[in-house]
Parts: sequence; structure tokens; C-alpha cells
Amino acid sequence: MVTSIFGTFRDELDRHHDRRERIIKTSRDITALSKKIIFSLQRVRSLNCPLPPAIAKDTSARLAQIVELFRSVVPDVTGINSWRYQRQLSGGIQEFIEALSFNHYVQFQTLITLEEIRRQLPAEILVTEEDYIMGLFDLTGEMMRFAVTSLSAGMAGIVVDLRGMRSSFESLSVPHRYGMLRDLSKKLDIMQGSVEKVERAAYGILVRGSERPSGWVPDLSGPAEVESF
Repeated sequence: MVTSIFGTFRDELDRHHDRRERIIKTSRDITALSKKIIFSLQRVRSLNCPLPPAIAKDTSARLAQIVELFRSVVPDVTGINSWRYQRQLSGGIQEFIEALSFNHYVQFQTLITLEEIRRQLPAEILVTEEDYIMGLFDLTGEMMRFAVTSLSAGMAGIVVDLRGMRSSFESLSVPHRYGMLRDLSKKLDIMQGSVEKVERAAYGILVRGSERPSGWVPDLSGPAEVESF
């Protein structure tokens, strides 16, 4: 009888490790596809309008692949397992949110909502408020890169959008019971740095543009320039 009981435990542990490994692999695959979507979207040179056909086709195909990957792990994350393996899938979910929100922003110049994200995925996939916020934090980095290349074309609206996001993030009040609290300070510092880089770029291009050669883009890898008068 004891042997039978331990055999049951052994089988359950084996199933647990198999599920965990499948979910981790799927999360990594989702992350890789999401990064490819972001890379493709960085080639866009306009805001608040439809994507160029080639980029739209590429993005749609990869989004469909990601949804299928999420669907493939539904049997492993159903019921109580939705929370049991949430940590293993969370990285892929956050990267997907970053890609999907960037895709949405480029086309509509607005932030995608949590409910809109949830509607893109099978109902069994748990998308938490923490995943949503962390995905949007990462979005600011992509918006910074997009802004630096777009400012030279006179698209200054993204600077206003980034400042609005910074203000919203800085006003967040997160209860101590939330696990995201340990990452919040680091994400906030990175986001603030991204916004400040764009502000420097906007100043260099839009304010001092007449002093620069045509097509000049500021070097944001070093410290900010100190003005002397």
C-alpha cells in the first residue's frame, strides 16, 4: 500500500515537471516571436495609420502563431493550474503584451486595454493586472526607440504620449501584497530614463534643429549635453 501511494506521488511529480517544461518552452517561443513582431514594427515610419502591407502581413502571421502557442498550453493551465504555472508563463505573456500594445499604438496612437488583450487569447490563459502593467512598462522602451527615429520627420506627438505614460506610472500605488512590487522600482527607473532620452532627442531636433545638419539624430548613449551661453 505504501509503495502504491508513493507511486502515485511519483507519477504526479513526473506530470508536474513535464507540464512545467512544456510551459517554459512555450513561453520562450512566445517571447521570441513577440520580439520579431517588435523588430518589424520598428521599421514603420508613421503613427495613427494602417501598417504597410508587408509589415501588416508579417505581424498578423506571427500574432496568429503566438495565439496557437497559447492554445497549445491550455490543457496544462486549466483550473487550479492557471495559478500553479502562472510564473512560468508570465514572461511570455508580458512580452506578448509589449508586442501587441506596440502594434496597437503604432496604428491608433492609444494604449490597448487589458480587456482588449484578454480577448486576443484563449479564455483559459490567465492575464493578470501585473502582467499588463509590466508589459506596458517595457513598451516605453520600444516607444523611445521609435520616437528617436521618428522625431527627425517631425512627429513630436509621441513625446507627449511618453510623458503622459510616465506621469501615470509615477502615480501608481501598488499594495505590498503584489509580487510586482519588487520589480516596480527598477522598471520605473528604466522607463524614466527612456522618457528623458526622448526629451533630449526632441530638444536636439525640434528646438536646435536649425543648428544641426540635415538628417541629424542625437547620440543618446552618452550623458546629456550641458548648454553654455
